[in-house]
Amino acid sequence: MNSMLLLLVMGVGAGVLGAILGIGGGMIITPVLTIMMGLDIKYAIGASIISVIATSSGSTIAYLKDDMLNLRVAMFLEIATTVGAIMGALLVGVFSSSFLYVLFGFFLLYSTYNMVRKLMDKKGENVYTGHDPIVDKFKLASTYYDKSEKKQVDYSMKNVPGGFIMMWAAGLASGLLGIGSGAFKVIAMDTIMKMPLKPSSATSNLMMGVTAAASATVYFFNGSIRPDIAAPLAIGVLAGATIGARLMQVLKPRIIRMIFIPIILYMGVQMALKGFGVNI
Repeated sequence: MNSMLLLLVMGVGAGVLGAILGIGGGMIITPVLTIMMGLDIKYAIGASIISVIATSSGSTIAYLKDDMLNLRVAMFLEIATTVGAIMGALLVGVFSSSFLYVLFGFFLLYSTYNMVRKLMDKKGENVYTGHDPIVDKFKLASTYYDKSEKKQVDYSMKNVPGGFIMMWAAGLASGLLGIGSGAFKVIAMDTIMKMPLKPSSATSNLMMGVTAAASATVYFFNGSIRPDIAAPLAIGVLAGATIGARLMQVLKPRIIRMIFIPIILYMGVQMALKGFGVNI
């Protein structure tokens, strides 16, 4: 009973954070299950995959209802992520894992630097409203109502090929290294494509659910998903994601960025050190 209660509480916390930041709850759930509860990493990853699907399901409903989610961008970029994930799975063992961990780790650290620059910018969050031929062709520009600013925000984006390549790299990293790529998805949209942070996080939540659903089938058939762990965790995550989706819409982008920066900094340092054989 105590373990079930702990899983529910942990699920709520992971769901709230995952929905707000668009990164899923895997980076919280996996370490807690393995380090604090002594669970085998295989079952921890299986439970984490289920939690990502629950986060995506709980938050996407709210984001779709409030037009925070950019469905066209999600479906367009999901092509790149899926292709990258398949390629990564096929190329496992071809590239040195250590090199890839260092490469992606330093990319996250560089992205942290860019986000800190945005945070320190006295002009605040700049919304890109210019025209781009690819954005216009695929009708990717959209609008959302910012509840924290109490105004309608019309936005466009640019450098779609750069974001597409970053999404492919995110999928590749997932396939090669078996890691979650939510942070890479948010970075691709927010930093590279200049999409506002709130719709970037909301769109990332939907994309993660699509990717995780495909992975969950494999984990289910190889026996990595334990219902006694995944079920209470998923219930907690679903409730937390619903709460997080509501919270995200009333938070200022600056606050969300302040939460996001230390997380990707930690992930970047962790991945870089793991490439050099140091685990934290």
